[in-house]
Amino acid sequence: MRFLRTWLRFLAAVQLLPALEGGEETLVGGQAVLEGVMMRSPHAWAIACRKPTGELSTHSEPLERPSDKHKWMAWPVVRGVITLGHAMGLGFKALRFSANVALDEIPANDKGKKLEVSGWVAAVNVIFSLGFFIFMYKYLPLVAATELKRVNPLFGEQIIFNLVDGLIRIALFLLFIWGISLWRDIRRVYEYHGAEHKTVYAFENGDPLETSAVQKYSTFHPRCGTSFLMTVMIISILVYMAIPVTTFWARFAIRIALLPVIAGVSYEIIRFAAKHRGSLFAMMTAPGLWLQRITTQPPSDDQAECAIVALDQAMVLEKQHGGELVIA
Repeated sequence: MRFLRTWLRFLAAVQLLPALEGGEETLVGGQAVLEGVMMRSPHAWAIACRKPTGELSTHSEPLERPSDKHKWMAWPVVRGVITLGHAMGLGFKALRFSANVALDEIPANDKGKKLEVSGWVAAVNVIFSLGFFIFMYKYLPLVAATELKRVNPLFGEQIIFNLVDGLIRIALFLLFIWGISLWRDIRRVYEYHGAEHKTVYAFENGDPLETSAVQKYSTFHPRCGTSFLMTVMIISILVYMAIPVTTFWARFAIRIALLPVIAGVSYEIIRFAAKHRGSLFAMMTAPGLWLQRITTQPPSDDQAECAIVALDQAMVLEKQHGGELVIA
């Protein structure tokens, strides 16, 4: 029963992965996982998870930035696609680690083998998540908008069609984010998400990484994956409006093919807005900050401790492999 519950939590967290992490290879960031937090610096990452017994399980590794190996990966827009792909891979690895920590206390079976999220189980989750994303946020909104066009020709106008399609996509996303938050286990993930944001804020402001100092900060952060996803959805509406295709499958193909470009542009907007919070681009990220009222929740001191331990360990490795990290 515990394995099934952990697997379902893992599956749900994988669906939320883009909303739970923020990809940025030049700054400190992190991600909520099952009963824990992963923290990442430019040259290291570390994770701290709370075992069912209450003890902390930690792990850390050095991290090589893609742009260190290939300079073209640091080009604007391109760096967004590369960095986000790298962050998603690391985030999935962290989620799998946290799921196995949750399963660690379950007794071994008759053959002495411990239960864990194996490679094939993880692969099935990735395939399912990708299919779910395409079906829920690309196929369904397009079907709904197409049906409305048949009801009233007005909905077939290029601008109106893509606006309706985008609004349906956003509505489905909001419904999913809110609906899954009603599950207590996922609400705890959102609390760890809040702990991650508070700890990053404390670090960025030069405060000591102590529970009392961390807890005074907001759970809302402009570089959050939630803000990124909302920005992607807003930008995609504008992009699709500008492409004069009218058949169902041509529109569907465009929505898949342009996803990397839209993600790269959205990454640049989020990056700029985080540094210029009074700019017009910062206004575009405002809906994502509002949505963090759902995807982040106030953490307990124990949850904040996980984020602090993870960041402390990441910074130890950062100093060894990348030098002292200075926040501008």
